[in-house]
Amino acid sequence: MNISKEVKIGTLVLAGIILFIFGFNYLKGQNLLDSSRTFYTEYNNVEGLAPSTPVTINGLSVGKVVSINFKGDGSGKLLVKLLVDSDFQFSKNSKAELYETGLIGGKAIAIIPAFDGAENAENDDYLDGGVKAGLTELVNQRLTPLQEKIEIMMVSADSLLTNINEVFDHRTKTNLKSSIAGLNTVIQNFKETSKSLDGLVTSNKDKLDNTLNNVDNISSNLSKVSDSLANANVGQTMRNLESTIQNFNSILAKVENGEGSLGKLLKDEGMYNNLEGATLQLEQLLEDMKLNPKRYVHFSLFGKKPKQYDAEGNEIKQ
Repeated sequence: MNISKEVKIGTLVLAGIILFIFGFNYLKGQNLLDSSRTFYTEYNNVEGLAPSTPVTINGLSVGKVVSINFKGDGSGKLLVKLLVDSDFQFSKNSKAELYETGLIGGKAIAIIPAFDGAENAENDDYLDGGVKAGLTELVNQRLTPLQEKIEIMMVSADSLLTNINEVFDHRTKTNLKSSIAGLNTVIQNFKETSKSLDGLVTSNKDKLDNTLNNVDNISSNLSKVSDSLANANVGQTMRNLESTIQNFNSILAKVENGEGSLGKLLKDEGMYNNLEGATLQLEQLLEDMKLNPKRYVHFSLFGKKPKQYDAEGNEIKQ
C-alpha cells in the first residue's frame, strides 16, 4: 500500500511537534517518560531561592524547583512550582518548607511528609508553605534583643559618665589629688614607723627572749600547780571544811542559847551589870588615885604614922 505524500508530511510534522514538546519539557527539567509529579506552594518571600534549586524529602533530593512567579491576585505572594521525580507517597497535609542550605549555599525546599491517613498528594496539588528559621535568622533573632540591651546599656553608661564628669569637677579633682598626696605621706610615715619597730625589736631581742622564757616558766609552774590541785584530795578537804563549819555553827547556836561561859557572859544580864559596875568602880578608883595619890602611897623616913581617911576622902583626926 502506498502512503501518500501528504500523510508522510503530516506524520513528520506531528513527530516534530512531539519531539519539540518533549525536548522543551526536558530542558525545563521535566521528563515526560517517568513518573514525575508537579506540586505548587506559596511563600511571602523566597529570597535566595532560584529555579533548579533541589527539592528534598528527609534530606534526599527527589526533585527541583521549576519556576517562581507572582500569584497574580494582587497579594504579592509568590507561587513556586515543584517537580518531584520520586513515586514516594505522602499526604496532602504535607508541608513544603523553605530552608537555608548553608551560610552561602542559598535556599532549598524540603517536603515534610505527613502520614495522617489523609488522601495522598496527587499531581498539581497545593502544599502548605512554611519557612524554617535558618542560621542567619536565628542569629538575627538572638542579636536583636541583645542589640536593644546594648543600646540601653550604652545610654545608661553615657548618663553615668556624664554624672561622673559632673561630680569630678576641677575642685573635686584638686581635693582628690591632695588626698592621694596625703595618703602617700601616711604610707611613708607608716614605713618609717615599721622601720623603727623593727629596730626596737632587734635592739631588745634578748629582753624579749627572756620575757618569753619567763612566760614559759610561769606557764610551766601553773601547769604543775594545776596538776597538784588535780592530784590533791579535794573531796576530803571539802568534807573536813564542811564538818568544821557545822561545828562552828553548833558553837554559835549554844552561845546564842546562853550555854557555856561565853553564852552566859553574853546572855546573863546580871553578870553584865556586875561587870559594868565593877568597871565603873575601877574607873573611879583610878581617877581618885590620880587626884589623891597620898591616900594610897605612904612613905616616911622617920616612922611617922600615915594619915587615915574616911570613905568620902576626909582626913581622920587622931
